[in-house]
Amino acid sequence: MTTGFAAIPASGSYVLRNARAPACLVEAGTLASDRDGLALLDIALEDGIVASVLPAGTPALDRAAACDLDGGIVLPRLVDVHTHLDKGHIWPRRPNPDGSFMGALNAVAADREANWSAEDVRARMEFGLRCAYAHGTAAIRTHLDSLGKQIGISWPVYAELRAEWAGRIALQASPLFGVDALADPAHLPAIVRAVTAHGDNLLGAVTYMIPELDAALDTLFRSAIEHGFELDFHVDETNDPAARSLEHIADAALRHRFPGRILAGHCCSLALQQPQDEARIIAKVREAGIAVVSLPMCNMYLQDRQPGRTPRWRGVTALHELKAAGVPVTIASDNTRDPFYAYGDLDLVETLREGTRILQLDHSDRDWAKAIAATPADVMGLSGVGRIAVGGSADLILTRARDWTEFFARPQADRTVLVAGRAIDRSLPDYRELDRLMASAT
Repeated sequence: MTTGFAAIPASGSYVLRNARAPACLVEAGTLASDRDGLALLDIALEDGIVASVLPAGTPALDRAAACDLDGGIVLPRLVDVHTHLDKGHIWPRRPNPDGSFMGALNAVAADREANWSAEDVRARMEFGLRCAYAHGTAAIRTHLDSLGKQIGISWPVYAELRAEWAGRIALQASPLFGVDALADPAHLPAIVRAVTAHGDNLLGAVTYMIPELDAALDTLFRSAIEHGFELDFHVDETNDPAARSLEHIADAALRHRFPGRILAGHCCSLALQQPQDEARIIAKVREAGIAVVSLPMCNMYLQDRQPGRTPRWRGVTALHELKAAGVPVTIASDNTRDPFYAYGDLDLVETLREGTRILQLDHSDRDWAKAIAATPADVMGLSGVGRIAVGGSADLILTRARDWTEFFARPQADRTVLVAGRAIDRSLPDYRELDRLMASAT
């Protein structure tokens, strides 16, 4: 396939010469890297596998068919650990009336009740997967709204799509419901049955400061331990400093000596704590082994929105402080063209680009690329994904940008995506494909 470089060889065996890759994402021993943390490499591919990763100009590779990247940045295919495929692309029929968090909650609830048939959910989820694949995503974890009749609609659709997309995008799903729903003794068993029949090994909930929070968390943790599930929470998505359910989750994990992985998303109010409270909570999060995912684009869109008033903060969590304390941190896409976020396209290059600006990841550590690649892959338990490793699949994103300032200055719309060493068709689906769902909506 012809690209912005010389043509990618048609065979599955060739060398990508003069590739710049983030050293933090390359598993090839100690690498010399520049001030951006980028190493200049020759990457040999054989039958869709990474055969070797060597310093650029290694003579042993001189005779192989080659594509010269001229110093362009190469990334592994990326990992989106927090999305909402089931909500995606409903904005045209159910926009957020005022851009607020409550406006989003109410709009989604109304649309779900009126329109979320199996056909509707499947079409929108598959549209999102096609976008993510074209942009270079290798794995996605989606949350599935799991209330009432929707449990029996969305989970079978998800299981079908996971099977159909195997080999292109690895899919995981976590149930999503407010923690107060556990007051109904029938709710959690219905969730467990759906996850057991159609899902993976995840439980999750939206946590907030209700009197029953600790009891509800105990119920979730006991169920997760009983069934061998891991946990994924939506946490403190608010600018209220009194929202500290993250600390309660950490306490519950320690109380139950939880053996599995835990991911906490959003954690917005952590950034608004007093320094001593923030430090205490972060220390507990680290001790409990909790990873944190920030959703910079969605949270900047929703948080601190008041009519006629300029927002005073960016809505994101204390990601630098969490990382400095040794907490695994990631960033992810979150919502796409729905009432929680009117924009987005499940493009993790965009997420890193905008996240760098929103969270000021520049002038900081040189390994933030891990936050959309190796770290979320570890959170999802995906071996060999989100890395450039000898013996791993040649799943790569090739760009013309030679350093991070070039990379972030443009959207990299001309990137090339390799799956098993072969360039894929990066054509994006047309929004008009969804018009029939919007026209028939109630």
